[in-house]
Amino acid sequence: MLEIASELQNTRFYQEVKAEGRLAGERSLILLLLNRSLGEISPEIETQIAALNIEQLEALGFALLDFSGFDDLRQWLQEPG
Repeated sequence: MLEIASELQNTRFYQEVKAEGRLAGERSLILLLLNRSLGEISPEIETQIAALNIEQLEALGFALLDFSGFDDLRQWLQEPG
C-alpha cells in the first residue's frame, strides 16, 4: 500500500495538484494578511494578486510587512518582476 502511495506522489498529476494547492494556500494567506493590515482589498487588486506566481506571492508576503497603506501595495504590484 505504501508503495502505491509513493508511486502516486511521483506522478506529474500529483505534483501539479500539490503545486496548485500550495499556490491557492499562499494566495489565501496573502489576501488575509493584506485585508488585516490594510483593510478590504478591491476586486481589481485581488485579480492582480491572483495572477501572481508562487515566487511573486512569497515576495509580496515579505514586502507587505513594510506596507503602510494601499499606495505601497499598488506600487509593488506595478513594479516589474
